[in-house]
Amino acid sequence: MKRLPMTMYVGLFVAAMAAPSFAADLPRPSYKAPIYSVPGYNWTGFYAGINAGYGFGKSDWSGPGGTGSTSPKGPLAGVTLGYNLQTGSWVWGIEGDIDYSWVKGSAVGTGLACGGVGCETKNSWLATARGRLGYAGWDRWLPYITGGGAYGQVKMTPAVGSVESKNRLGYTLGAGVEYALLANWTVKAEYLYVDLGTSNCSGCGVTGTDVTFKENLVRAGLNYRF
Repeated sequence: MKRLPMTMYVGLFVAAMAAPSFAADLPRPSYKAPIYSVPGYNWTGFYAGINAGYGFGKSDWSGPGGTGSTSPKGPLAGVTLGYNLQTGSWVWGIEGDIDYSWVKGSAVGTGLACGGVGCETKNSWLATARGRLGYAGWDRWLPYITGGGAYGQVKMTPAVGSVESKNRLGYTLGAGVEYALLANWTVKAEYLYVDLGTSNCSGCGVTGTDVTFKENLVRAGLNYRF
């Protein structure tokens, strides 16, 4: 009768010794740290900023006795105001700006169209109001196309005759790319083609002269989104 308890004691002792080894062989639960996903940049909202760049183009003078051309060029700088609405990967926007312009060009010896001895065309200021369509599928990059109206002053100065300035309504088309630096700051680079049509300079030449103005703009900008 005494052997049975002794046998049970030995069995319990062996089982206790084997339990840690058995537990070590059991599969351990795995724990994975949660993956943090950075939310995509949202372009929706009003914004304001500054822009600066360089313009270069062509201005044709056409009147009795001949034609002439100038090649206006120079810097420009101004302010920008706009609004974006993002739907999925597409960004719809409207943007307006007004720039002071030093874009001008002169020609000499272009016939009666330039007062007989020369002329100068200058764009004193330029404003645009444009729609924008951008694609926000590349993180913080926003390539876009843009187009709308352009309004600016064309100053016509013949070497002989009276100086005239006309405010002209035209159109603009272009494309660009914008990048979100921080939560509210963005930078952009864009190209615009501007056509302000034809102005008539009644005091240029004998019976007046028609003056066209077309230019290419390359600009950079810094915007703050509210």
